[in-house]
Amino acid sequence: MAQHRRKQQQQNGRTQAGLPTFGRGVLVILTAAAVAVSGCKGRRADTAVAPGWAPKPADVIMGVPATAAVAAIQAQLVSGRPTAIPADRWKRVQRLYTTYGSVPLWLETDGFHQARSKALLRSVVDANTDALRLDSYPLDELVAAVGTVRNSKTPTAEQLATADVLLTSAYVGLAEDLLTGQVDPKSLAQDWHIAANREPIDSAVARSLRDAHLDSAIARMRPRDADYEALRRALVRFRGIVAAGGWSPVPSGKGLKPGQAERPERIAALRARLRVEGFGAQTSATASLGGAIYDAELSGLVAEFQARHGIVVDSMLGAETVQSLNMPAQYRLAQIAANLERYRWMPRSLGERYIMVNVPAFRLEAHDSTGTVEMKVIVGEEFEGKKTPVFADSMETVVFRPYWNITPDIQQKETAPKIAADPNYMTANDLEYFKDGGETRIRQKPGSKNSLGLVKFLFPNSFNIYLHDTPQAELFDKDVRAFSHGCIRLEKPEALAQWVLGWDGGRVNTAMQDGKDNQSEKLSRKIPVYIVYATAYERDGQLYFGNDLYSRDDALVEAMSQSVTSTPDALRSLAALRKMVDN
Repeated sequence: MAQHRRKQQQQNGRTQAGLPTFGRGVLVILTAAAVAVSGCKGRRADTAVAPGWAPKPADVIMGVPATAAVAAIQAQLVSGRPTAIPADRWKRVQRLYTTYGSVPLWLETDGFHQARSKALLRSVVDANTDALRLDSYPLDELVAAVGTVRNSKTPTAEQLATADVLLTSAYVGLAEDLLTGQVDPKSLAQDWHIAANREPIDSAVARSLRDAHLDSAIARMRPRDADYEALRRALVRFRGIVAAGGWSPVPSGKGLKPGQAERPERIAALRARLRVEGFGAQTSATASLGGAIYDAELSGLVAEFQARHGIVVDSMLGAETVQSLNMPAQYRLAQIAANLERYRWMPRSLGERYIMVNVPAFRLEAHDSTGTVEMKVIVGEEFEGKKTPVFADSMETVVFRPYWNITPDIQQKETAPKIAADPNYMTANDLEYFKDGGETRIRQKPGSKNSLGLVKFLFPNSFNIYLHDTPQAELFDKDVRAFSHGCIRLEKPEALAQWVLGWDGGRVNTAMQDGKDNQSEKLSRKIPVYIVYATAYERDGQLYFGNDLYSRDDALVEAMSQSVTSTPDALRSLAALRKMVDN
């Protein structure tokens, strides 16, 4: 969409309809239903299948009686799992063959079904652009088995069966990985509480196999939004950067403010480092100055780098900025791969109406068919117990002029000591005692001092997390906004209330400023909420690396590093598969 149109719409807190994605800095996704969504961006539940394919009955396959091929397939399915194929994948392979009576799925009278077998092999080759680990597929065995059948005029029933079963295993494995990812988030302390949706895999695998256009069916298993594709393109670009040697580190030195002099070699190294990632280019005019000044142009490039790498934008070359500049290109490449994996952990269908919040991007987006409401957010501090978790739930209620019932933990650790130190603290902060099941609790009265502001949005969950207004609007001017106890503070609560309830601005303003205290409004239709964590994403056509507030990247980056640097054996097998596709 045109940039000027987007800016014009943002003045009203809305942008042209586009579906939410990590790439645009999304962390919370509120979906109304698992319904296909149209639009220029976002994840679509496109499950349309082009019908028309089924295994064709054949009496003979390359001179081998079909009954012998079927018997050989059945024997392989019951004789034991190949070591290269995980147990759960092997069970899915067995179930898929059972669905089709154990007939060959990739062979016909004259040999391989050329269009379908090549579509699968091409998809396996393309999996490298999704940052999927190629060694999770039996590539060596697959190349050998397919090559044996292709190069033989009289293959045996066992050879036909081996090739067919390995093709099916590759198909099932690729489907699993595209639909749910290769890494279990629970194994890497990701604080990810969105249940993996693994039950539909069998049906998705069988349904897609029936599609007459298998290549399109496999492609639909990917997260289908523009920002996933943007990360795939970024993966290719950063692979090129890494292959070319990455970037050289910026030498250590003093912090620099715009206009200050510095060693020419350090200025030159800084320019070169920025240029590799696409920030500016050294001009002859700049070179003629001797490159000894941290000038306005260079400090502006640093400011742009800071904005796109989760750093407070101050145009200064400080320690944090140098540390980010000197993060190896290989790490950034694996970080892109890690966030492609996070995409695959998410549900495919987000629905017609939902909200997204991305914690590392400090941003919320609410989407429906009419457009998008966008705003900054404040998230939980990095300290233990205050981090905003990743979870899913459904918004049910909006509360205007709410009380803030201080949690027992905050009351004990923070509020009670302040009351003990200052007899006027409760009065000054509009606090009062109340009884809760026989326990004496403290709450803050509704009004301008209330820490929740004048409206809160509830989606009941075990973490006691919700969205709310705040009286500290000045905090939204900061670039890094992690100040809360875990809940999410909103820059534009009025706009979200209008969007959620369908009210006009005047009605929302009256409820917030002059309405009844603690007035609850039930939503006519619940809005499911997903809070996620994405540290690489696209916004306005630019790649951003968000602030890894809670240090969740390192473990996942390490796990994904093997997916971006394939082994020589995997690369040889990949080249062989590519040759099979081309011939």
